[in-house]
Amino acid sequence: MSTIASIADVIRTHATERGDATAIVQPQADGSDFRQTWAELDERSNRIANALAAAGVGEGDRISIVDKNGFEYFEVLFGAAKLNAVAVNINWRLAPPEVAWIADNAQSKVFFFGKEFADTVDKIRADVPTCSTFVCLEEDNRFDTYESWMSDDTSDPGVDSAGGDVAFQLYSSGTTGLPKGVMLSNDNLFALVPDAKNIWGFGDPMVNLAAMPLFHIGGAGWALAGMYYGATTVLVRELDPAALIDLIGTERITHGFLVPAVFQFMLMMPNVDDGDYSSLQMLVYGASPITEEVLAASVKKFGCEFAQAYGLTETTGAIVTLAPEDHDPDGPAKHRLRSCGKANSNVELKIVDPDSGEEVPTGAVGEIIVRTNQNMVGYWRNEEGTKAAFTDDDFFRTGDAGYLDEDGYLYIHDRMKDMIVSGGENVYPAEIENALMKHPGIGDVAVIGVPDDRWGEVGKAMVVKAASEDPAQDPTEDDILAFAREHLAGFKIPKSVDFIDEIPRNPTGKMLKKDLRAPFWEGRDRNVN
Repeated sequence: MSTIASIADVIRTHATERGDATAIVQPQADGSDFRQTWAELDERSNRIANALAAAGVGEGDRISIVDKNGFEYFEVLFGAAKLNAVAVNINWRLAPPEVAWIADNAQSKVFFFGKEFADTVDKIRADVPTCSTFVCLEEDNRFDTYESWMSDDTSDPGVDSAGGDVAFQLYSSGTTGLPKGVMLSNDNLFALVPDAKNIWGFGDPMVNLAAMPLFHIGGAGWALAGMYYGATTVLVRELDPAALIDLIGTERITHGFLVPAVFQFMLMMPNVDDGDYSSLQMLVYGASPITEEVLAASVKKFGCEFAQAYGLTETTGAIVTLAPEDHDPDGPAKHRLRSCGKANSNVELKIVDPDSGEEVPTGAVGEIIVRTNQNMVGYWRNEEGTKAAFTDDDFFRTGDAGYLDEDGYLYIHDRMKDMIVSGGENVYPAEIENALMKHPGIGDVAVIGVPDDRWGEVGKAMVVKAASEDPAQDPTEDDILAFAREHLAGFKIPKSVDFIDEIPRNPTGKMLKKDLRAPFWEGRDRNVN
């Protein structure tokens, strides 16, 4: 395989060396399949590139796209890359003002969107003054239509990209404030490639499941790592757990990345025992905690190797891996299933005191910081945020709290901002949540800090009850607090329990604890570093 050093090289290389091979498969709502070869993807991305150039897009310019997972994203991504321009995939779940803010912040020149988001774009088009071209992926008489807007010129513009050039830009989820535009370079992306081969078994041949949203690093980054190796990418537009079980067998999927909630839902599907999982080689999970019960059941059911990945958008995804050999629920190192593994080969990782920056002893909780060639270029148009994100010696401050054991395994406790400081004690909600999830009557739980006149703040458990045919068996607040006392130190036990229907989460499965906390802290200050 020729040397690949940029996103544009991915499509150019595989179109030349395996043009007739399938690049993308996407099941359609009507039961048919969309299939596209590398040569077809190359030609259509050339047409996009030339149309973008005609619209005034040049090197370093940003374009935006809002849509659920679809093959058009890769046509646009590769088309922009052939001009050394940058695609910005925006979270389609956002409200119109939020979409407008990101497109405006990115200074987008062209805006692509799916038809179901046409009304949103129509409302905000005046709020993105840098954008003169709006392209709907299906016909809508208010906008240009994708197929007819494309250029007839199928030649490659031939613009080259350097390793340090920004390859694509993703916006952070904004769980603690306005989203930040994370600039990831070609070098950032392809620094991940060796570990994808050595740890996850990426290679050729490979059929790679891309089920996570492409506006997230676990979607776009995962898919691009597979494409580097010439994988066939199977795109999932709507995440239906039952359909996903069938898809694994029909498309002979070998690799996939999923969040823990998806495994949990798949295990509940009536067709889970009938699935054909014989093609599976590796399933990787991450983005939120997984219970030992769900993990053990998944390992047994799907019968392939499992790995956990820990990372952030700012680190171009995975920087720590719990390797397949550590996934033995019945083995002597079962406790390691609670960790997220060891730092990858190109990653320096430290646990430091968030105030002093000094490294803390083994086993002590502190902030996780990392130095790696996967660390982002910086935040787009945000020098202050970029500066604050790095130490003087180029370690990225993850904002996550955790500790290392004597063998170098990393255990995540929480986001530093989710940490509860109660009477001077640091309380980490994830530890409490893991303990409470062992209660058979709890289906989901989030622990948050709420104001307390005596202790400053105390823990509150927000509980979703497990499905039960007999409501009389449902747990009460007293039941849950008694259970907590059996498993946790006194200062960690929540002081109260509220029952709710659902834990709010962002598209990657992370709990939106700021939304849960907000009603309790209205009109009061919460100071957590």
